[in-house]
Amino acid sequence: MLNIARLKSAPEIFYSLQGEGTRSGTPAVFLRLAGCNLACKWCDTKHSWGNGILCSTKDVAAHILDYQCDSLVITGGEPLLQQAALTRLLRLLPDSMHVEIETNGTIAPTPALEQRVNQWNISPKLPHAGNPHEKTHQPGVLAHFATLPHAWFKFVVQSEADWPAIAALGLPPQRIILMPCATTRAALEAARPAVVDMCLRHRVRLGDRLHLTLWDDKKGV
Repeated sequence: MLNIARLKSAPEIFYSLQGEGTRSGTPAVFLRLAGCNLACKWCDTKHSWGNGILCSTKDVAAHILDYQCDSLVITGGEPLLQQAALTRLLRLLPDSMHVEIETNGTIAPTPALEQRVNQWNISPKLPHAGNPHEKTHQPGVLAHFATLPHAWFKFVVQSEADWPAIAALGLPPQRIILMPCATTRAALEAARPAVVDMCLRHRVRLGDRLHLTLWDDKKGV
């Protein structure tokens, strides 16, 4: 069974465009799982923290396949809290399906899950997220992800003051993405110029959060 985030009394499985990362703008099916081991104060999906809806992997696979899309984005919450069930789900889907997992970088993937995932989108949390340091600081986990050529590191940033904490992690700069800390279209537009300057200064990629530009803070899109 998978514990899926609840949105309007239904499991949160939907078809949309990937809004973040290197595949921004790509059509994909989204599967949002319930439960998280962190509690970021600016999180835009806090509804996923609570009790979700339990669904069989067979039913979830059928729902995903109904969209006839060859790309799947698994997000949360924190998906790696449910690795065993996720592995069973992915075995029910075509090998040709491109699978991305969004994770906060505090839990290492199992070998079985790692083998099937095409892209990892890791979002380590900086101090302004408001989590205890001992929960977010997992250097061994990040070091493992850094060995995977298909892993990208997305940081939600507020200002230049965030850069020392990012640099201290020693991650491959060519796979670092900086995203403005924003949960609405207006906040994104206001925060973007400072993050553009950071990306130019440190020679890393900008992540512009396409979903906010298109749909503002609407959920399930």
